[in-house]
Order: sequence, then C-alpha cells, then structure tokens
Amino acid sequence: MFEYWNSYLFVALFLLLGIVLPVGSLMVLGPLLRPNKPTAEKLTTYESGIEPFGEAQVRYNIRYYLFALMFVVFDVEILFLYPWAVSFSELGMYGFVEVLIFVGLLLVGLAYAWKKKVLEWT
Repeated sequence: MFEYWNSYLFVALFLLLGIVLPVGSLMVLGPLLRPNKPTAEKLTTYESGIEPFGEAQVRYNIRYYLFALMFVVFDVEILFLYPWAVSFSELGMYGFVEVLIFVGLLLVGLAYAWKKKVLEWT
C-alpha cells in the first residue's frame, strides 16, 4: 500500500515543482535579477518609433475577419497538399481521388464564400 501512494507522491511532487518553479522564477527571481532603471522615456508608449495617436482599440469591419478566415483555410489547404504532392507516386489512384474530394470540398466552400460576397472588399 505504501508503494502505491509513493508513486502518487512522486507525481504530486512533480506537479508541485512544475507549478512552483515557473511561477516562482517569474514572480520572485525576475524582479530581483532584472535591471530596474525607469526613466521618463522608458515609461512612454512606444509604437514603432512613432508617437501613438488615436484610440488603441479600433473596431475593424467584420469583412476583415471573414477575409482572414478564408486566407487561413486556403493556407492550411496548402499544408495538406504539399505532403500529398511529395508522396504522390506512392499513394497512387486512391490518394489522387482523396485529394480530388478534398479540393472539391474546398472549391464548394470558395464558391459559397464568393456567392455570399465575402471576397469583395467594398
């Protein structure tokens, strides 16, 4: 019975160290070890060397997010197509049919987005 609880003791100790060490190093050691020389220039907002103007929180048009989502979908498509293209000769006809189905589904999605005018930026 002792060995049974002893194995959990090591797991609990490991979890405790996994929590305490990163938090302790960030909360305690970080402020003690880093240089702290605040000046007026360091306390100002810095944005690419240009003085900030306007509000920091700007509302974007919802079309921007839809356009970005479409970009991510087709970017991920390329990630799936590249390994297929590399191993095309090994996959044979089965892999070719699967990619045709995959690209067909993406084209259906593109046609739907085109019909809903997601790709128009006016």
